[in-house]
Amino acid sequence: MELVHSGKVRDVYADGDDLILVASDRVSVYDVVLPTKIPDKGKILTQLSLWWFEQLADVVPNHVISATDVPDEWAGRAVRCRRLEMLPVEWIARGYLAGLGLKEYERDGAVSGIELPAGLVEGSKLPEPIFTPTTKATEGHDEFMTYDDVVNEIGADTAERLRKVTLEVYQRGADLAAERGVIIADTKLEFGRAPDGELVLADEILTSDSSRFWPADQWKPGGPQYAMDKQFVRDWSSTITDWDRTPPGPEIPQDIVEATQARYVEVYERITGQRWER
Repeated sequence: MELVHSGKVRDVYADGDDLILVASDRVSVYDVVLPTKIPDKGKILTQLSLWWFEQLADVVPNHVISATDVPDEWAGRAVRCRRLEMLPVEWIARGYLAGLGLKEYERDGAVSGIELPAGLVEGSKLPEPIFTPTTKATEGHDEFMTYDDVVNEIGADTAERLRKVTLEVYQRGADLAAERGVIIADTKLEFGRAPDGELVLADEILTSDSSRFWPADQWKPGGPQYAMDKQFVRDWSSTITDWDRTPPGPEIPQDIVEATQARYVEVYERITGQRWER
């Protein structure tokens, strides 16, 4: 096998005609990989993604070939995948106001060109889920795009097809999670094109690295929510007053490591209904 790409938290290897996607225990905030790992993080994200891929297979094809035909040293955290030409867009659906969407709304009264009602606050539920794509930056930070920007980038037919799919994946996932007492505030998806032109869902889906998860019984609009996702680490890092959000990042204290792992496990167990076996 050949290492073809090493990202912030995932490594991609070529194995013949297939790719092996390996989820590490690394964690990044503000596009900086922190020096401390979160034990089992890669396995939890991989197993949760596989569960969601199975649940949503009728919505859109996905890139999974096998979750077991991978090298033993990566068992549980690697997936054998189809090779795809990835599209240069981050496909984001939002059902609640938080993060960069909140900042955009406070500035413009809109997110990605979509006007929203006045008077919304942090954590507000939106009248209906909205599609708020961003660029997929190889360096620096992603930037908001409008739907017209996406059309100009990849064409009207593909843009409309994947806008609908993104919103359907979000809504189906949010409805299922709600039955288990979890709010999915927003999520990010990635799509690629197979050699035959088929549009395929790739990377991860509805995980604690790609989504905001809040416990429904603690949801209270008007301020930060209890984060069962990577936002917990982001919030901790913002308390490090002498870090300017450039490499190297700060070491994560053990209590924050343990609390982060516990939140990732809680999401996995609540959504899948399966006990996480460490």
